[in-house]
Amino acid sequence: MSSKVFVAGATGLLGGRIVGSLLDQGASVRALVRPGEDVGKRAAIEALQARGLEVVVGDITDPTAKLAEAVGDATTVISAVQGGPDVIVDGQVNLVRAAEKAGAARFIPSDFAVDLTKLDDDDNFMIGWRRRAAAIFRDADLDVVSVLNGAFYEVMVGFMGIVDWEKGTLSHWGDPDQPLDLTSVSDTAAYTAAVALDPGATGTLRFAGEVVSFRRFHEAVQRGSGRTLELRNLGTADELRAEIARQAGLTENPFDYVALQYQWCMVSGKGKFDTLDNARYPQVKPVSVADFVRASS
Repeated sequence: MSSKVFVAGATGLLGGRIVGSLLDQGASVRALVRPGEDVGKRAAIEALQARGLEVVVGDITDPTAKLAEAVGDATTVISAVQGGPDVIVDGQVNLVRAAEKAGAARFIPSDFAVDLTKLDDDDNFMIGWRRRAAAIFRDADLDVVSVLNGAFYEVMVGFMGIVDWEKGTLSHWGDPDQPLDLTSVSDTAAYTAAVALDPGATGTLRFAGEVVSFRRFHEAVQRGSGRTLELRNLGTADELRAEIARQAGLTENPFDYVALQYQWCMVSGKGKFDTLDNARYPQVKPVSVADFVRASS
């Protein structure tokens, strides 16, 4: 498939990797870059430009007609944006309308999470935004193809607060043997690029670099890091839900407990993938948790 791909959110960690994966496969790629990006992000974009990336300056909140001009002759539009509902809902809806106006055939939204099709909006407020946007996309005059990856390795080892290297602990909620879908950012980007370049890809596609329980995740992190970590159980999935409610009553900022919401979606099993589409793209060889941690240590 030699058609052009348009990427919004290309200055982010995942978006930049998606652009790189597309360029690796010889795709023609145009990226939307907001004016005034910081030096580090400009440097990353310039490196991609040296590999053939075409850049247009703008924002997904631009007027639809202007954004449609930026999309231009791209037949597939990928959103890798992050932010609040003004970006995830309003911005992405605007991007879809611009893609329609430009004549694009497909749109890949910034979903990249556990199985949001099985969740309720209040299970995780950030996933709720994506579900709200998806409900609007259903009426779009183009094919919406969603890519789901479970949880990023990077988030599991960092943002979630699960691994405490200083204390030598790995803490979790719920059943330690509940399977979890996990994927690195790089492999998620590779799968997204493969979907974007696959004219037969439709609907919701689910990928995982590795499916492991917290018990197996603990073992993999220890193997990869060469360190011994104490595995700590913080309570049941129901107790986690109660803790989320308790924290929600103490703050007006939901970001204070969103990491716990993501963990509940995983350890409850509610966001677990029923099937995987990895076999559709055998050229993508996902890294294991242990090898990822080893390379990051």
